[in-house]
Amino acid sequence: MPRLRLALNQIDSTVGDLAGNAEAVVRWTRHSAGQGAHLVAFPEMMLTGYPVEDLALRSSFVAASRAALVSLATRLADEGLGGLPVVVGHLDRSATARPKYGQPAGAPQNAVAVLHGGEVVLSLAKHHLPNYGVFDEFRYFVPGDTMPVLRVRGVDVALAVCEDLWQDGGRVPAARSARAGLLLSVNASPYERDKDDTRLELVRKRAQEAGCTTAYLAMAGGQDELVFDGDSIVVDRDGAVLARAPQFTEECVVLDLDLPAAGADAPTGVVDDGLRIDRVVLSEEPVHGGGPASSDEPLLSDGHAERLDNDEEVYAALVAGLRAYVTKNGFRSVLVGLSGGIDSALVAAIACDAVGARHVHGVSMPSRYSSEHSRSDAAELARRTGLHFRTVAIEAMFDAYMGALSLTGLAEENLQSRLRGTLLMALSNQEGHLVLAPGNKSELAVGYSTLYGDSVGGYGPIKDVYKTSVFRLAEWRNRAAAARGQTPPIPENSITKPPSAELRPGQVDTDSLPDYPVLDAILDLYVDRDRGADEIVAAGYDRELVTRTLRMVDTAEYKRRQYPPGTKISAKGFGRDRRLPVTNRWRETG
Repeated sequence: MPRLRLALNQIDSTVGDLAGNAEAVVRWTRHSAGQGAHLVAFPEMMLTGYPVEDLALRSSFVAASRAALVSLATRLADEGLGGLPVVVGHLDRSATARPKYGQPAGAPQNAVAVLHGGEVVLSLAKHHLPNYGVFDEFRYFVPGDTMPVLRVRGVDVALAVCEDLWQDGGRVPAARSARAGLLLSVNASPYERDKDDTRLELVRKRAQEAGCTTAYLAMAGGQDELVFDGDSIVVDRDGAVLARAPQFTEECVVLDLDLPAAGADAPTGVVDDGLRIDRVVLSEEPVHGGGPASSDEPLLSDGHAERLDNDEEVYAALVAGLRAYVTKNGFRSVLVGLSGGIDSALVAAIACDAVGARHVHGVSMPSRYSSEHSRSDAAELARRTGLHFRTVAIEAMFDAYMGALSLTGLAEENLQSRLRGTLLMALSNQEGHLVLAPGNKSELAVGYSTLYGDSVGGYGPIKDVYKTSVFRLAEWRNRAAAARGQTPPIPENSITKPPSAELRPGQVDTDSLPDYPVLDAILDLYVDRDRGADEIVAAGYDRELVTRTLRMVDTAEYKRRQYPPGTKISAKGFGRDRRLPVTNRWRETG
């Protein structure tokens, strides 16, 4: 049985950085060649980054992607890597009109190319286009209509792109019809909580349907709100896991696969879903056992990478998302307003892990209502983490405003928050820091935040994390530090004291909101699962409480529209996932 040494490069890319992404392909291809690989693969839209969104509609960007692909093929050959087939995702355009999709000839395509011998020897476009959640691919792309099969070292390798595996039909059954020995799917599937288990079962199922070993190559890194968690998977035709890559880590996964030899009578023509088999033969001579003579390297992935537990996985996603946003947008440092509370403490800990404490600046901004323990908790957090810390009291500013305006009630309370927001943005302008907004998903859902106050910032690291999860993640981070013999970063008092905005004497969050465990359970049903009021009441929640909570959510849409982007970890985060009109008179509760 022929042996194919496959190199799966689970790496990051940056949207629009064609030169930098091409450089990464060359660098990791060189590494793969050093491991004796026969076939090298990179993630979906590796050359352009993913998602490109409306850049796909610019003909100049499509043309630049196509030119960069040709240039990359030439460079690989010039550097002695032309004999190694390289599978790389890019942005292409269709050659023919597709009237049924309403797109003219030359419409953009989410494409994959095979580079070999200094040329583009095979090109395909994603067949199934996702159009749900954060995906708008029907807005941008037209689908491919081929079943690409690449023969390498006597093995037929069928190619697919991300959603081609997530949807029934199409290239999975077509791979069986084409008698492929390996189905290789390249992906840029964003992370969300618990998706790793769903993904594993999906790959197992598709391998059994395709009747062949299946490799699922994922992207790592982050792009705006999205995080890509890696976790590439290879399973045999029966669904047994052969290799599984680390989560949230760039990695070259190299493994030897014993695969069936391609038959001389391999099918041609049109198969499942009207897909036309498109075959390219690169090398007929198989390698049998023992690996290629050019390499004595052992297998790099003869087992499974250690899995992260649920809280560690979510925390790693938050760190990866913030790190990607900061570094890819050219920021040198971040700024956090430290209140002594749990939200700002968790954000500060995430920031220190993402970019290093020396690049994190914290500022305490006490008012006349700030408790002594809140001031001391903020200082203690700074001591534990080593971040830069300063105190700038807002009382004099507050008095000046009050003397001019004589505000009362909620206006007086919100003034304090807005003064803090103005102060943070002033420091950002002066010193060049990226301000981090500390709001969590519970607060964003019900509008429990001050517009142009605690909502200011360039990025919201925990905007998709419910308050109950904030506490759980803080406790996990402290336990993880203690287990490593390190100082837990978050003061215990920040975790145990009742949450409070401290904008009036004795204020606590439960003055305005239900207890967070109850609130978050209702929000999960309404926001994440789109359940109606009657369904939520039927699940055991008080109707009056449900009515009040849902009204708060509905009337806060205008606030959420003005909140900064932040890392998505749930199936339905605020923003691209959940799109509701601001002007909206529909109410679930009448």
